[in-house]
Amino acid sequence: MKTPNANGHGWIQPPRFPLPAICGTIERRLLINFSCEPEVLARRLPPPFRPKLVNGRGLAGICLIRLGGIRPAGLPAWSGLSSENAAHRIAVEWNENGVTREGVYVPRRDTNAWVNRLLGGRLFPGIHQAATFDVSETSTRFQVQVRDQAGQALVRVTARVTTEWPAASVFATPLAAENFFRARAAGWSASPVVGAFDGIELHCHQWTLETLSLEQVASSFFADPQRFPPGTATFDSAFLMRNLPHEWHACGRLTPGIRSGLPAPRPTLARRPHLHHAFLELP
Repeated sequence: MKTPNANGHGWIQPPRFPLPAICGTIERRLLINFSCEPEVLARRLPPPFRPKLVNGRGLAGICLIRLGGIRPAGLPAWSGLSSENAAHRIAVEWNENGVTREGVYVPRRDTNAWVNRLLGGRLFPGIHQAATFDVSETSTRFQVQVRDQAGQALVRVTARVTTEWPAASVFATPLAAENFFRARAAGWSASPVVGAFDGIELHCHQWTLETLSLEQVASSFFADPQRFPPGTATFDSAFLMRNLPHEWHACGRLTPGIRSGLPAPRPTLARRPHLHHAFLELP
């Protein structure tokens, strides 16, 4: 007999105290997507998540985002902070009260902002690792490299804006890709409680995706053969969002299991995710 966790059930507790919306501008957001074997993704996902499939394939990726003017809603723009951030994401779904919910599971977040590291996982959702970002960009070409505190390369991307659609993508049209990402604006990552996940949702006043052509992509996350055996994660597509007003809203805490009859997660501190330092290169 399957347990509730095996069936992908979960329930969400609202935040214990009201958190303000965080507003600002997405100055630049690169979405680098990989098509993955569903069985491989399923082994990497904790309960209650299961892979969200598109044309029979799982989707995972890297979000490289520069935020500007970040501040609690209601404060003037001049009081806001800027930061470079990276998130490794897996598109997921789970069951909640008989309804299938969708979002992304975020096994790792990196940032160059001390305030994100200080408040993330404490006052606001999302534990962040310290990283350095080397960025060179024009209006049509972007080069981003991310390194951890030890100087090890985590991500390296070089991309340019294009009007050509990636023929091999699981997304048939730009509208299909836009709808996919809009529907998965909530990201869930490890909380300070083992087995539970804190969520944060992106609200954009508009969603505009530009297509990118990659000259180079390298990721130590997707290159880890223990996570992704060779050939099980391949580049799918890349998109750009830029100069978009937005807000971040806390979603609460997602707990595996059915709400009635299951004990709360043990109050044990979550371990910070480890990242293997081999590199997956774009052929």
